[in-house]
Amino acid sequence: MPKALAPPPVSIAPLAAAGGGEITVLTMPEAECGMGQYDRRDVFKCVLVLAGANELHYATHSYHIDQPALVFTNRLVPFAWEPVADSPAQDGYICAFTEPFLQSAMRGVSLKESVLYRVDGNPVYYLDDEQRRYLREVFARMRRDFDSAYEHKDDLLRNQLSLVVHEAARLQPASPYPAVATKAAERITNLFMSLLEIQFPVTKHYHEPLLKNAQDFADRLAIHVNSLNRSVKEVTGKPTTAHIAERLTSEAKLLLHHTNWSVGDIADRLGFEYVTYFHRFFKQHTGLTPLAFRQAA
Repeated sequence: MPKALAPPPVSIAPLAAAGGGEITVLTMPEAECGMGQYDRRDVFKCVLVLAGANELHYATHSYHIDQPALVFTNRLVPFAWEPVADSPAQDGYICAFTEPFLQSAMRGVSLKESVLYRVDGNPVYYLDDEQRRYLREVFARMRRDFDSAYEHKDDLLRNQLSLVVHEAARLQPASPYPAVATKAAERITNLFMSLLEIQFPVTKHYHEPLLKNAQDFADRLAIHVNSLNRSVKEVTGKPTTAHIAERLTSEAKLLLHHTNWSVGDIADRLGFEYVTYFHRFFKQHTGLTPLAFRQAA
């Protein structure tokens, strides 16, 4: 009998400037109070940990963070941030930003492909006293400038954030601790389910290419596709392809029923190269063509 699937890991809530801005800088206490929270899949995060103990589960690795550290997370990589019970109060800063915001300062380097944000890279960098003091000052300036009315504050924040990223490139990454072997299948399955879900809902304003097959997900999670398929089948009783198809079908139904987008637009947003491929997929999984479903709905 398939094992019960545990809930997906809960990540730090995405942060972005009010009104859909491209950067937010908050202290950890402010973030815990809910300031600036809403769902955006296009934000990256840079976290400066100054106090408190946390467990970070990032893709297939885990880290115990109980000392000053710089942490980078990618919204497209499933992760969970768990404060350790009875640890000192959290202190530090969280900066959330979009890739275009930092792009010009990084000379065209894709953040998703950089070592700081790749799933097979390392997101945690422990700091010595000198590094902690320097980065604390940079983040404090960013927090002050974020609230300022200075006309060119985005340029200031962009340059300061670029300093943080370049400083991190010189740091020694932390080592993850090994996962418990008996929970490996559940862990991989939770990561897969989280990574599948965070791609949705599809909107006209955000068009990140969807992961559409088991190999795409395995590549993002830096594991072999056979290991992914075996784990998902063991835990859920269904193959990886079935979960992907069900989620795509569900999203297609919602778009057909609740938007006035053309079938071609929906097919494009869901990653189908040709609208005929979408027609074939949708009819295979629902028994109706997209237009017939829309008319019936």
